[in-house]
Amino acid sequence: MLVHAVYFSLRANLPVADRDLFLSWMPKLMALPSVQQGYTGVPAATNRPVIDRNYTHALVLVFETAADEEAYQVHPEHDRFRAECGTFWTQVRIFDSVSA
Repeated sequence: MLVHAVYFSLRANLPVADRDLFLSWMPKLMALPSVQQGYTGVPAATNRPVIDRNYTHALVLVFETAADEEAYQVHPEHDRFRAECGTFWTQVRIFDSVSA
């Protein structure tokens, strides 16, 4: 299993229409063929010193294999998402992990 966790920091001045376009892509990305499970959300209202809430939106995808994640990375719809929404964020952080 490979977990692909993506943390976006959308621009503070992003127009509502662009934010809505970004959000409309989340279920599309989660539905791509190689994705086993997908979750999207915003920072939880938890308040502990160790929690990093320096993002606006999260996308967490689960793949059965690293090859499935690689197939996702080159899928035309993933490329289209980056082309349409790639200017919407000031930062994106990605953490990939595998079962130990």
